[in-house]
Amino acid sequence: MIHIVFNEADIEALAKSFELDGTLVGEIIQVKDDYAVGPLKNIYSEEGMVARKEWWKEVLAGGDYDGKVETGEVEDNKLVSELKEILTNDPSEKLWIWAAQNKHDVSGYYWLMSQLGDFQGRIFILYLNNLPFINEKGLIFYPEWLHTIPAKEFVKAKKLARPITSSEFEIDPDEWNKLCNDEKGVRLLEGGKKLSQHDYNFYDAELKKYITGNWQTAHKIISTFLNKATHKTGDAFILWRLKLLLASGEYDVQGETKKAKDFEVKLKQAQPETESSPA
Repeated sequence: MIHIVFNEADIEALAKSFELDGTLVGEIIQVKDDYAVGPLKNIYSEEGMVARKEWWKEVLAGGDYDGKVETGEVEDNKLVSELKEILTNDPSEKLWIWAAQNKHDVSGYYWLMSQLGDFQGRIFILYLNNLPFINEKGLIFYPEWLHTIPAKEFVKAKKLARPITSSEFEIDPDEWNKLCNDEKGVRLLEGGKKLSQHDYNFYDAELKKYITGNWQTAHKIISTFLNKATHKTGDAFILWRLKLLLASGEYDVQGETKKAKDFEVKLKQAQPETESSPA
């Protein structure tokens, strides 16, 4: 059995459940890219893959994750090739895709399953959509992220595993292709598995609310955004958007605008009007 997750924190959380239920034991593999943001045009072609990598290079340039694209750490396309090889060579192997109710997981689900149609009946989905779980304090909650579920709840969640249906293998890739061809840069989860798309500047208006008349580090502005905004995304994407906002010249900046802790931002103070000289 192979388990697929979409967040690094999910790996440890799921692995803990193996100690409670040996039938869950299997390799855990993470799909690492965040398909809820960025270009998707021709995503399965060499041209589309290169375009996406170039976009990520631009987003991460100078920031805390600068150079990460070049390390080869994120090689999802290679991962899919390896999964296909495993499934082809071992007809008894099964793939369990774990997804919580968030845009990141659902976008990753669409990206992955659209490439696995040849293995119908062996690709399972565990989608925690509006399902109640019990937290460490014994209270009911509806997890937005897989890693927030206690290990014992993963054991219960395994009962949700079901094969992705032939109908889903027809409909879901079609929906994903429509999103890919729309050439938008931000995807939001509307409910169920429905994703809506928006322009790259979708988060800008909300981000601007946290830039005040006092100096703040970019790190603090981004942290406030991530704590308070209704719709959120990764810190690297928000840092990129903040840098683009600063390029407009509407804000005062001090420091080197690279890493979020290296520079400060505030609203530009209005310049006092100078009195004109009498004629």
